[in-house]
Amino acid sequence: MLDDVVVMVLAGGVGERLYPLTKERAKPAVYFGGPYRIIDFTLSNCLNSGLRKIFIALQYKSLSLTRHLRFGWSVVNDELGEFIEVLHPQKRVGEHWYLGTADAVFQNLYSIERENPRHLIVLSGDHVYKMDYARMLRFHNDHGAGATIAVIEVSSEEAHRFGVLQVDGDDRLTGFLEKPRNLPRGEQVLASMGIYIFDMNVLLPALEEDARHPSSHDFGKDIIPSLIPKVPMYAYRFYDENKKASKYWRDIGTLDAYYEANMDLCHVNPEFNLYDPEWPLRTHQLQAPPAKFVFADEGRRCGHALDSVISAGCIISGSRVSGSVLCPNVRVHSFCSVEQSIIMPGVRIGRHARIKGAIIDRDVLIPRGACIGLNEEENRRRHTVSDRGIVVVTKDDEPYVAPISEEAVRIEQEFDRRGSEG
Repeated sequence: MLDDVVVMVLAGGVGERLYPLTKERAKPAVYFGGPYRIIDFTLSNCLNSGLRKIFIALQYKSLSLTRHLRFGWSVVNDELGEFIEVLHPQKRVGEHWYLGTADAVFQNLYSIERENPRHLIVLSGDHVYKMDYARMLRFHNDHGAGATIAVIEVSSEEAHRFGVLQVDGDDRLTGFLEKPRNLPRGEQVLASMGIYIFDMNVLLPALEEDARHPSSHDFGKDIIPSLIPKVPMYAYRFYDENKKASKYWRDIGTLDAYYEANMDLCHVNPEFNLYDPEWPLRTHQLQAPPAKFVFADEGRRCGHALDSVISAGCIISGSRVSGSVLCPNVRVHSFCSVEQSIIMPGVRIGRHARIKGAIIDRDVLIPRGACIGLNEEENRRRHTVSDRGIVVVTKDDEPYVAPISEEAVRIEQEFDRRGSEG
């Protein structure tokens, strides 16, 4: 059943609401949960579902994502016809870049048709979830569908963020509302997850027709509504492979949503399970030594982490880390406090720094005595601050440096006289 299926992962979005984390990288390339990138979850779903013919459509700031895919996702067998192939905009059908999700597929029909698939599965590269697409494909075939859309139940109060499907008693699509705002409160609606299965003989004429007329060239706004009266279309209710009481699917499109999803991973029983051996999550793992915690003078200079995710290559040297996610190769020097924060790869945190409720971008050098997330006035003057007060620090920022007490300096000098460093 999977031999005549091709996957198209759309990974070219700008990610404006995640700025400045997307200043230098595409949204699917943003780090998540320590060593992972956001796109790793969609690609892991593909491999775990048995899908190994995968195109990835890139566009904006794609260099870091291209490198990540080359280093971490060269795992399929070319001799068996398998591939994970990056598609950059080629302007085969015009002089413009991708104009919408449907146009991104339309512009790459040349590559797709060469594989002669019966079905095309269209996915987004910027959501975090676990899903067996083969199960959805069986549903699609069993119902004789021309197109199938994965849906998740959300409250009507949240409906304005999604495309909402209207269905009959057999879950056949009867209507589609794009981000409605006036639905009755207190009800559950079926929201599109941006996951589609199309029969190619249905999709091709729909894309060609859409390309001939002015539109937003979007699956949700244009293609799906146009197909409702023409072909049988069904809603597939999300079956979660995360094995938790509530279904987990996150569009971490804002700084606050991104921060909260990472902080969840630090809980004793997080909503999203990274540790299920039956659903492995693949990424590019750097060749890095194990994490290390040094100095054990409790109360004065003790390297330890509590309720945190600590990646390979990290050294916590005589400092306290709590409720935080540290990506690979982070160095926290002595006498620091890091709380409820996300620290991206290669960050160096100088002595006596205090960080709380922050996201520190890749390769930032935090100066000695820096105070981040604790002084609202200084935070907003020097950094990007989210709606909920999360501070984002980039390499171009200059963090506020607070005075260091005489007692703290005395203790530091005492340890330095002993000849130990860190």
